[in-house]
Amino acid sequence: MKEIKIPELAESITEGTIAEWLVKEGDKVEKGDPVVELETDKVNVEVNSDYAGVITEIVQGEGEDVEVGDIIAKLDENGEAGADTSSNEEPKEEKQEDVKEEPKEDKKKEEATVENTEKASKKDQKDDKKGDVIASPAARKRARELGIDLSTVSSRDPLGRIRPEDVDAAAKDTSEKKESKPAKKEAPKTEEKTEFDKPVERVKMSRRRQTIAKRLVEVQHEAAMLTTFNEVDLTNVMKLRSERKEKFIDKHGVKLGFMSFFTKAVVGALKEFPLLNAEIQGNELVLKKFYDIGIAVSTDDGLVVPVVRDADRLDFAGVEREIGNLGKKARDKKLAMEDLQGGSFTITNGGTFGSMLSTPILNAPQVGILGMHNIQKRAMVMPDDTIEVRPMMYLALSYDHRIVDGKEAVQFLVRVKQLLEDPYDLLLEG
Repeated sequence: MKEIKIPELAESITEGTIAEWLVKEGDKVEKGDPVVELETDKVNVEVNSDYAGVITEIVQGEGEDVEVGDIIAKLDENGEAGADTSSNEEPKEEKQEDVKEEPKEDKKKEEATVENTEKASKKDQKDDKKGDVIASPAARKRARELGIDLSTVSSRDPLGRIRPEDVDAAAKDTSEKKESKPAKKEAPKTEEKTEFDKPVERVKMSRRRQTIAKRLVEVQHEAAMLTTFNEVDLTNVMKLRSERKEKFIDKHGVKLGFMSFFTKAVVGALKEFPLLNAEIQGNELVLKKFYDIGIAVSTDDGLVVPVVRDADRLDFAGVEREIGNLGKKARDKKLAMEDLQGGSFTITNGGTFGSMLSTPILNAPQVGILGMHNIQKRAMVMPDDTIEVRPMMYLALSYDHRIVDGKEAVQFLVRVKQLLEDPYDLLLEG
């Protein structure tokens, strides 16, 4: 009997919450197959089996908190043959009879294990109405997500094993019959009434949401956080994007968006005001000589900040491509720990949700974060006293006043504004 344990995840992660089991008791797994999805403080990760065999016992259920080294399931390597022939009853019986003829005590234990495994497997198959279906763990997970009965799925595998693509094909044919239950186990909900006889509902916070809440409060307690504001005229940025849009896509295969302009402008300003690209460690300042820019991304599970590495060395296309890749990974819950660690400055865009003005909270241990907001056309007085309608955006810079003085913060934000209002040189340099 082998034990599946929580492996070492990352230096800063020692615990997590079981979000979803990808297998059931009685399922056969191969070495390296994902068996459970674990929610950590930063990302969801899949834990793989180190052995091939049959899952005989799930020790920790969904929603349980676990630590590195905890046993979460047990696996019988000797049960593999029985699992392989789950669709054929006769070979199983013959094997059991052979085992019973063995007089040794350890053989009897093996017999009991195999028999229990077969019973568990048959029970699961009966409960799920899947008959003698043979499917990979990934296919079972996909079927649960789509609400598909595996017994109705046709396999294109010569050996009859159902793959995720088979489930997707079946989902297209029976989409109107899909079950409505979610892929993941929902947080427990309890309905009750307040002292004023008003209905309320309690929902357990996810591990990530608890971590976000804890760290945001810690930042406000530990940092001397202030915010300074300015506004930027995006006329030239929008004009340049319009002029270069088609050629940019044809040449680079990605769109020329706003984020690359803001990223390059921030990098340019950080080079002139290096304290915004630093952090405090004890009684020392660590001045970073690299420009790894975090881009805040909102997901269903909360805010994450994947990092664009060495943004100063990337051209506009490289920045756009990297932001697009990280955004997709965040939405698909495929971010790895290395995607989230080591940022030196953060940009957050509340404007995508319609925010006009806000005070972003620092992403510790960083000492600066730039907040972008909604673009609105406003009447602006020009240097020649004429009035023009211009696309304007409010910018907000939150900073740690312990190492960044107000003068430096204001000058940094003004420099970002200047670079965005005259972006042609920025594009050539990038």
